[in-house]
Amino acid sequence: MSTPDGSRNLAAYRKQAGNHGGSGYPLLRLVALVACGTRTVIDAVFGPTSLGETGYTRRLARSLHTGMIVLLDRGFDDAALIGRLAATDAHLLVRLKSNRKLPVARRYHDGSFLSQIGTSRVRVVECEITIATVAGRHTGIYRLATTLLDHHRYPAAALVTLYHRRWEIETSYLELKSSILGGRVLRARTPAGIAQEVYALLATYQILRIAITDAITAAGGEVEPDRASFTIALHAARDLLTLAAGVIADTVIDLIGGIGRRVLANLLPDRRLRVSPRIVKRAISKHQARGPNINRRSYQATLNINIIIPAGP
Repeated sequence: MSTPDGSRNLAAYRKQAGNHGGSGYPLLRLVALVACGTRTVIDAVFGPTSLGETGYTRRLARSLHTGMIVLLDRGFDDAALIGRLAATDAHLLVRLKSNRKLPVARRYHDGSFLSQIGTSRVRVVECEITIATVAGRHTGIYRLATTLLDHHRYPAAALVTLYHRRWEIETSYLELKSSILGGRVLRARTPAGIAQEVYALLATYQILRIAITDAITAAGGEVEPDRASFTIALHAARDLLTLAAGVIADTVIDLIGGIGRRVLANLLPDRRLRVSPRIVKRAISKHQARGPNINRRSYQATLNINIIIPAGP
């Protein structure tokens, strides 16, 4: 996130270097732990970009516990970090970097194999994913490692399908930075004010997510939470505040409420396959921006997953 360009903020946050002059504002890095189903925030940490994502993620280990499975991008493929998170008794499913070399200790009938990353025993799944639309086909290779070692209870194909849900965190970041902030620079002129503003942003996001989840639950739970529009909930909340509606609580508890009713009346269609890669909409340099050349057409897509059996004994 961008913070105001002033001497006090520059003492705490730094600008990002780049080939074309770097960022115009001091930047703040925020890393969050988000529930995939409801997109509610379990924990979040933030600070200057001098500390990387893996450094902030170590702080999030305080909120991991038995019964969780944490989905991690390949940027978090770090042996020490994996060991630190696995020590919390939460299970992990992480995409591996292409250059990581892994020993094969044992092979399983589902195509996965037992291996070791640092001090952590893991099961590794390698797969080829092909997505096809009328615009063409694209194939990519994914390697995943998990601390779920039982190949009978957690087959390789199910893990690959589950890993797609990691994208939910990107949607949460979009809702924080674009839907609520509108891509604007934070306003506070001091680091203490910035911290207060970020906590207010997270609290607002969490309140809206709880309102959405309560509405889905009170409606019988037959609707998937990802069909609820965060933008609708945000606009409904703003309207209620503007009108000062519901300032005095009723004697009857209403779990759906005005926000929930608006959300349930404007449900999104069932989730479609995501076929476009991430793009930079507000680049550090104008020469790197994609601008109006982005293809926003929607395509019907089919997905094919093939588990790759590694060669060797």
